Amino acid sequence: MKTVERWSSPRMGQDITLVRWGHGGVPVLWLPTAGGDAEEVERHKMVGVLGDAIRAGSMRLYSCDSVAGEAMMKGWGDVGYRCWLLNQFHQAVAHEVVPAMQADSGHALVTVAGSSIGAFNAVALLSRFPHLFRAAVAMSGTYDIERFIGGSTDDLYFSTAMRFLPGLEGPALELLRQRFVLLASGTGAWEDVNESWRMADVLGSRGVPNRVDDWGPAYEHEWPTWWAMLPQYLHELLGVG
Repeated sequence: MKTVERWSSPRMGQDITLVRWGHGGVPVLWLPTAGGDAEEVERHKMVGVLGDAIRAGSMRLYSCDSVAGEAMMKGWGDVGYRCWLLNQFHQAVAHEVVPAMQADSGHALVTVAGSSIGAFNAVALLSRFPHLFRAAVAMSGTYDIERFIGGSTDDLYFSTAMRFLPGLEGPALELLRQRFVLLASGTGAWEDVNESWRMADVLGSRGVPNRVDDWGPAYEHEWPTWWAMLPQYLHELLGVG
Protein backbone atom coordinates (compact mmCIF):
# COMPACT_ATOMS: atom_id res chain seq x y z
CA MET A 1 0.00 0.00 0.00
CA LYS A 2 1.42 3.37 -1.06
CA THR A 3 0.31 6.73 0.30
CA VAL A 4 1.53 10.22 -0.64
CA GLU A 5 1.27 13.36 1.49
CA ARG A 6 2.42 16.82 0.45
CA TRP A 7 2.38 20.01 2.46
CA SER A 8 3.96 23.44 2.64
CA SER A 9 6.75 23.37 5.20
CA PRO A 10 6.77 26.53 7.33
CA ARG A 11 10.40 25.88 8.24
CA MET A 12 11.69 25.72 4.66
CA GLY A 13 9.13 27.97 3.01
CA GLN A 14 8.39 25.41 0.29
CA ASP A 15 6.60 22.14 -0.30
CA ILE A 16 7.78 18.77 0.90
CA THR A 17 6.43 15.32 0.03
CA LEU A 18 6.32 12.26 2.29
CA VAL A 19 5.58 8.85 0.76
CA ARG A 20 4.85 5.64 2.65
CA TRP A 21 4.97 2.05 1.42
CA GLY A 22 3.44 -0.60 3.67
CA HIS A 23 0.67 -1.11 6.20
CA GLY A 24 2.35 -2.16 9.43
CA GLY A 25 5.54 -2.73 11.35
CA VAL A 26 8.50 -0.59 12.37
CA PRO A 27 9.05 2.78 10.64
CA VAL A 28 12.12 3.31 8.47
CA LEU A 29 12.84 6.71 6.93
CA TRP A 30 14.84 6.69 3.68
CA LEU A 31 16.64 9.94 2.86
CA PRO A 32 17.29 10.39 -0.87
CA THR A 33 20.59 11.04 -2.61
CA ALA A 34 21.55 14.66 -3.24
CA GLY A 35 18.84 15.87 -5.61
CA GLY A 36 16.40 13.03 -5.16
CA ASP A 37 12.70 13.30 -4.48
CA ALA A 38 10.53 11.18 -2.20
CA GLU A 39 9.88 8.57 -4.90
CA GLU A 40 13.50 8.14 -5.99
CA VAL A 41 13.72 5.06 -3.77
CA GLU A 42 10.89 3.45 -5.72
CA ARG A 43 12.20 4.35 -9.19
CA HIS A 44 15.56 2.87 -8.28
CA LYS A 45 13.92 -0.39 -7.16
CA MET A 46 14.76 -0.27 -3.44
CA VAL A 47 11.06 -0.53 -2.57
CA GLY A 48 10.95 -3.72 -4.61
CA VAL A 49 14.08 -5.07 -2.92
CA LEU A 50 12.39 -4.55 0.46
CA GLY A 51 9.05 -5.76 -0.84
CA ASP A 52 8.75 -8.96 1.18
CA ALA A 53 9.19 -7.13 4.50
CA ILE A 54 6.83 -4.36 3.41
CA ARG A 55 4.10 -6.77 2.26
CA ALA A 56 4.49 -8.89 5.39
CA GLY A 57 3.72 -5.87 7.55
CA SER A 58 7.05 -5.99 9.39
CA MET A 59 8.13 -2.53 8.23
CA ARG A 60 6.73 0.69 6.82
CA LEU A 61 9.15 2.47 4.49
CA TYR A 62 8.88 6.25 4.28
CA SER A 63 10.78 8.74 2.14
CA CYS A 64 10.72 12.53 1.84
CA ASP A 65 12.10 14.94 -0.74
CA SER A 66 15.74 15.97 -0.49
CA VAL A 67 14.86 19.67 -0.64
CA ALA A 68 18.23 20.97 0.56
CA GLY A 69 20.08 18.47 -1.62
CA GLU A 70 18.30 19.73 -4.71
CA ALA A 71 19.24 23.31 -3.80
CA MET A 72 22.85 22.23 -3.36
CA MET A 73 23.01 20.35 -6.66
CA LYS A 74 21.30 23.12 -8.66
CA GLY A 75 23.09 25.98 -6.94
CA TRP A 76 19.96 27.76 -5.74
CA GLY A 77 20.63 31.08 -3.99
CA ASP A 78 23.93 31.91 -2.35
CA VAL A 79 26.03 29.87 0.07
CA GLY A 80 24.23 31.34 3.07
CA TYR A 81 20.84 30.31 1.69
CA ARG A 82 21.95 26.76 0.87
CA CYS A 83 23.43 26.28 4.35
CA TRP A 84 20.29 27.76 5.93
CA LEU A 85 18.07 25.46 3.88
CA LEU A 86 20.05 22.39 4.96
CA ASN A 87 19.58 23.32 8.60
CA GLN A 88 15.89 23.99 8.00
CA PHE A 89 15.53 20.68 6.14
CA HIS A 90 16.79 18.87 9.24
CA GLN A 91 14.35 20.87 11.36
CA ALA A 92 11.49 20.00 9.00
CA VAL A 93 12.32 16.29 9.16
CA ALA A 94 12.48 16.40 12.97
CA HIS A 95 9.41 18.55 13.57
CA GLU A 96 7.16 17.74 10.60
CA VAL A 97 8.14 14.46 8.90
CA VAL A 98 8.92 12.34 11.97
CA PRO A 99 5.78 13.41 13.89
CA ALA A 100 3.72 12.40 10.85
CA MET A 101 5.46 9.02 10.86
CA GLN A 102 4.93 8.59 14.60
CA ALA A 103 1.23 9.33 14.29
CA ASP A 104 0.88 6.96 11.35
CA SER A 105 2.94 4.05 12.71
CA GLY A 106 2.38 4.32 16.47
CA HIS A 107 6.15 4.02 17.06
CA ALA A 108 8.08 6.71 18.94
CA LEU A 109 11.53 5.95 17.48
CA VAL A 110 12.43 5.85 13.79
CA THR A 111 15.32 4.13 12.03
CA VAL A 112 16.85 6.44 9.43
CA ALA A 113 18.77 5.27 6.37
CA GLY A 114 20.34 6.79 3.30
CA SER A 115 23.14 6.61 0.78
CA SER A 116 25.57 9.25 -0.49
CA ILE A 117 24.24 12.64 0.73
CA GLY A 118 21.37 10.69 2.28
CA ALA A 119 23.96 9.03 4.52
CA PHE A 120 25.27 12.45 5.57
CA ASN A 121 21.74 13.50 6.50
CA ALA A 122 21.01 10.22 8.30
CA VAL A 123 24.00 10.57 10.62
CA ALA A 124 23.35 14.27 11.16
CA LEU A 125 19.69 13.73 12.06
CA LEU A 126 20.41 10.91 14.51
CA SER A 127 23.16 12.99 16.10
CA ARG A 128 21.02 16.14 16.35
CA PHE A 129 17.78 14.46 17.45
CA PRO A 130 18.59 11.22 19.29
CA HIS A 131 15.19 11.39 21.02
CA LEU A 132 13.57 10.70 17.62
CA PHE A 133 15.86 8.10 16.05
CA ARG A 134 16.99 4.69 17.28
CA ALA A 135 19.66 3.93 14.65
CA ALA A 136 21.15 5.21 11.40
CA VAL A 137 22.19 3.11 8.41
CA ALA A 138 24.58 5.29 6.41
CA MET A 139 25.84 3.83 3.12
CA SER A 140 28.54 5.24 0.83
CA GLY A 141 28.46 8.50 2.73
CA THR A 142 30.32 11.78 2.51
CA TYR A 143 30.24 13.41 5.92
CA ASP A 144 31.42 16.98 5.36
CA ILE A 145 29.80 18.60 2.33
CA GLU A 146 31.20 22.14 2.33
CA ARG A 147 32.81 21.55 -1.07
CA PHE A 148 29.41 20.72 -2.58
CA ILE A 149 27.64 23.69 -1.01
CA GLY A 150 30.45 26.06 -1.95
CA GLY A 151 31.23 27.49 1.49
CA SER A 152 30.27 27.41 5.13
CA THR A 153 28.18 29.25 7.74
CA ASP A 154 27.00 28.47 11.26
CA ASP A 155 24.01 26.69 9.70
CA LEU A 156 26.36 24.20 8.04
CA TYR A 157 28.31 23.72 11.28
CA PHE A 158 25.15 22.77 13.16
CA SER A 159 24.01 20.51 10.30
CA THR A 160 27.27 18.54 10.05
CA ALA A 161 27.87 15.79 12.60
CA MET A 162 31.61 15.81 11.89
CA ARG A 163 31.70 19.43 13.06
CA PHE A 164 29.29 19.74 15.96
CA LEU A 165 29.81 16.37 17.65
CA PRO A 166 33.24 17.17 19.15
CA GLY A 167 31.64 19.94 21.21
CA LEU A 168 28.40 18.15 22.12
CA GLU A 169 27.83 17.70 25.86
CA GLY A 170 25.05 17.08 28.34
CA PRO A 171 21.81 15.09 28.09
CA ALA A 172 21.79 15.07 24.27
CA LEU A 173 25.18 13.32 24.22
CA GLU A 174 24.14 10.87 26.92
CA LEU A 175 21.06 9.91 24.88
CA LEU A 176 23.09 9.67 21.68
CA ARG A 177 25.36 7.17 23.41
CA GLN A 178 22.33 4.86 23.58
CA ARG A 179 21.92 4.90 19.79
CA PHE A 180 23.82 3.14 16.99
CA VAL A 181 25.33 4.24 13.69
CA LEU A 182 26.19 1.73 10.99
CA LEU A 183 28.59 3.09 8.36
CA ALA A 184 28.93 0.96 5.23
CA SER A 185 30.91 1.54 2.05
CA GLY A 186 32.42 -0.31 -0.83
CA THR A 187 35.85 0.44 -2.24
CA GLY A 188 34.85 0.23 -5.91
CA ALA A 189 34.31 3.10 -8.32
CA TRP A 190 33.38 6.46 -6.75
CA GLU A 191 33.48 5.01 -3.24
CA ASP A 192 35.71 6.30 -0.40
CA VAL A 193 35.57 4.11 2.68
CA ASN A 194 37.90 6.54 4.44
CA GLU A 195 34.94 8.90 4.75
CA SER A 196 33.21 6.28 6.90
CA TRP A 197 36.31 5.76 9.02
CA ARG A 198 36.64 9.50 9.64
CA MET A 199 33.01 9.70 10.71
CA ALA A 200 33.49 6.64 12.93
CA ASP A 201 36.50 8.26 14.62
CA VAL A 202 34.43 11.30 15.58
CA LEU A 203 31.52 9.18 16.81
CA GLY A 204 33.85 6.89 18.74
CA SER A 205 35.65 9.80 20.37
CA ARG A 206 32.31 10.87 21.84
CA GLY A 207 31.37 7.38 22.99
CA VAL A 208 28.67 6.85 20.34
CA PRO A 209 28.32 3.17 19.34
CA ASN A 210 29.12 2.65 15.68
CA ARG A 211 30.55 0.18 13.19
CA VAL A 212 32.24 0.48 9.81
CA ASP A 213 31.65 -2.26 7.24
CA ASP A 214 33.99 -2.32 4.23
CA TRP A 215 32.28 -4.26 1.42
CA GLY A 216 35.33 -4.27 -0.83
CA PRO A 217 36.10 -3.43 -4.47
CA ALA A 218 33.13 -5.25 -6.02
CA TYR A 219 30.77 -2.63 -4.56
CA GLU A 220 30.56 0.73 -6.33
CA HIS A 221 28.75 3.99 -5.57
CA GLU A 222 25.58 2.74 -7.23
CA TRP A 223 22.13 1.44 -6.33
CA PRO A 224 23.01 -2.28 -6.62
CA THR A 225 25.44 -1.77 -3.72
CA TRP A 226 22.67 -0.28 -1.57
CA TRP A 227 20.23 -3.02 -2.66
CA ALA A 228 22.67 -5.51 -1.12
CA MET A 229 23.39 -3.53 2.02
CA LEU A 230 20.08 -2.19 3.27
CA PRO A 231 18.05 -5.43 3.59
CA GLN A 232 20.92 -7.03 5.48
CA TYR A 233 21.19 -4.16 7.93
CA LEU A 234 17.46 -3.76 8.50
CA HIS A 235 17.30 -7.48 9.29
CA GLU A 236 20.23 -7.15 11.69
CA LEU A 237 18.98 -4.04 13.47
CA LEU A 238 15.20 -4.50 13.35
CA GLY A 239 14.64 -8.19 12.58
CA VAL A 240 12.67 -7.41 9.41
CA GLY A 241 12.85 -9.33 6.17
